Amino acid sequence: MPRSKNSVASKARRKKILKQAKGFYGKRKNVYTVAKNVVEKGMTYMYVGRKLKKRNYRQLWIARINAAVRAEGMTYSVFINRLQTKGIELDRKMLADLAMNHPETFKGLVDQVK
Repeated sequence: MPRSKNSVASKARRKKILKQAKGFYGKRKNVYTVAKNVVEKGMTYMYVGRKLKKRNYRQLWIARINAAVRAEGMTYSVFINRLQTKGIELDRKMLADLAMNHPETFKGLVDQVK
């Protein structure tokens, strides 16, 4: 029996990698072996970047809540602790949004916790 090279699948595999490398500079976009390495590394950074994004947003929310709470004469840690003891279950994203866009509502929340 003759050897089957399965060029259809091979070509599809290469095409997939080169499509992902579209927009890269120089050989990175059109030489398969180079593109494969670059795309693989890029996917690693993509994964790490999604984790870092979550971390950075949480940091931002905490900074915004802290700034808004300090204007009311309280610290962030005390505010979060009192929220938990009162049973108010708002996440940091919602609290930061209230602090930025609805300061009156946030002030009312702080007064309720005091």
